[in-house]
Amino acid sequence: MPLNDDAQIAGVLRSVKTIALLGASPKPERPSNEVMRFLLEKGYSVYPVNPGLAGSELMGQQVYGSLEDVPVVIDMVDVFRNASFLPQIVEDVIACHAKVLWTQLDVVDQEAALRAEAQGVLVVMDRCPAIEWPRLKSLGFL
Repeated sequence: MPLNDDAQIAGVLRSVKTIALLGASPKPERPSNEVMRFLLEKGYSVYPVNPGLAGSELMGQQVYGSLEDVPVVIDMVDVFRNASFLPQIVEDVIACHAKVLWTQLDVVDQEAALRAEAQGVLVVMDRCPAIEWPRLKSLGFL
């Protein structure tokens, strides 16, 4: 089951350093853009992934076409894609050996989560790190 415990989610946010952000957007009004900015401001290394923008830069970061194109080991994959893509995303997360799969608000697929967890991937589902980080900090977890 995806992580729901505040201490465990805070532990994820403390332990990860590199984040691939799937569905990165250059549009400031898009949630993925806001969350990427937030994560960068918190000191995470963020690798935006968007096949349509591959090779360009977003907030000073090179954009990659796929997870497999990211040249470093990824700790966490943050998903801003429709839940229908999660089964394939899980396979990509497993292949790149990421420790955590984080899906944004309303991105839910329990079967995909079970597949990831069966391969040792921690799953945080239907949450936003830009919401969870300040909430958990205010509760003393971060």
